[in-house]
Amino acid sequence: MAVKFIGHVFPHEQSETIPRTGPVVQPDYLRALAQAHEQAGFDLVLIPHSSSMVDGFIVADQTLNATERLGVLLAHRPGFVAPTQVARKYATIDAFHPGRIAMHVISGGDDTDQARDGDWIDKPARYRRSGEFLEIVKQEWASTVGDHFDHEGEFYKVRDAWSSVAPAGGHIPIYFGGASADAVRVGAEHADIYAVWGEPLAGFRERVEQIQSAAAEHGRSLRFSVSLRPIVADTEEEAWAKGREILAVTEKRADTYVSSMMGGDKKPNGFGTNAGSQRLLAFADENEVHDERLWTALAKATGAAGNSTALVGTPEQVADSLVAYVDAGADTLLIRGYEPYADTVRYGEVISLVRSRLAAREPTPVGA
Repeated sequence: MAVKFIGHVFPHEQSETIPRTGPVVQPDYLRALAQAHEQAGFDLVLIPHSSSMVDGFIVADQTLNATERLGVLLAHRPGFVAPTQVARKYATIDAFHPGRIAMHVISGGDDTDQARDGDWIDKPARYRRSGEFLEIVKQEWASTVGDHFDHEGEFYKVRDAWSSVAPAGGHIPIYFGGASADAVRVGAEHADIYAVWGEPLAGFRERVEQIQSAAAEHGRSLRFSVSLRPIVADTEEEAWAKGREILAVTEKRADTYVSSMMGGDKKPNGFGTNAGSQRLLAFADENEVHDERLWTALAKATGAAGNSTALVGTPEQVADSLVAYVDAGADTLLIRGYEPYADTVRYGEVISLVRSRLAAREPTPVGA
């Protein structure tokens, strides 16, 4: 069974437990981190987005130039750049690096962060805008010199649009996230891969069923990505001890981290108005540990700002847990650590174990 692994890159070392030192853009660090992901066996790396972050398109270009096969999952927030322009930007990167870029559409879960870039519409409207945005993006990718198009909707109006550059395969994979009914409605209609944070297996299966049901209404079937934060050590005891150390530091630095990296504010009832955060916090209130090693304490410490549930154990134990998510419906696994570079290197063992476990299930070809 094929499974894809997604990592996470940023142009400086920083996490819930590690404060940034030095400038925001450190080219040598980004290059080393990208190459570490490629060597560890990752297929893609997520380039995140908030109102205060560095330009993701430039980070994507630098990451692709520093590697040979690694892809990028470039996050983009609709509403600030015309969808026709965004479509050409992604298609242009794809022209230089065919098949190595994917789009992750984030509609925006925190009103404060949206306002920093001058966006004042409410969350339901943001999802409606995302849906219309994706309609135009797909049309732009499909347009040619002799096949222009017009569009007039609630948020966008274009006339005689077309693009001289198109993705090599005619389409770039679209990832989409969100736990609200509005998010599911838009993602089910437009996304190729739906991204879900690391909920307990029962919750993840519930999300898969809910989203696939919505996609079926459009005659579609989606793939799924799950995001987790493995904490790995040579023994289970060492892994849990490491986790407790990470939690202690995270609790002290949560406000600073959420403000500097996530673009929002940590709140007692969760990060912004994000429904995904609310779900993670509800699971944390139920139990600190689910499914043997899914640890929710770190999500609680940050108000569930971003993917923040951990898998704690040895490489073998974490690999088994990741395989369980594959069995539950995931074909893409996004994993990132609290020591970005060191954890990326260590995850190479986990990735190898997951792939070998899944490969062992494949039937031996006749005559092999």
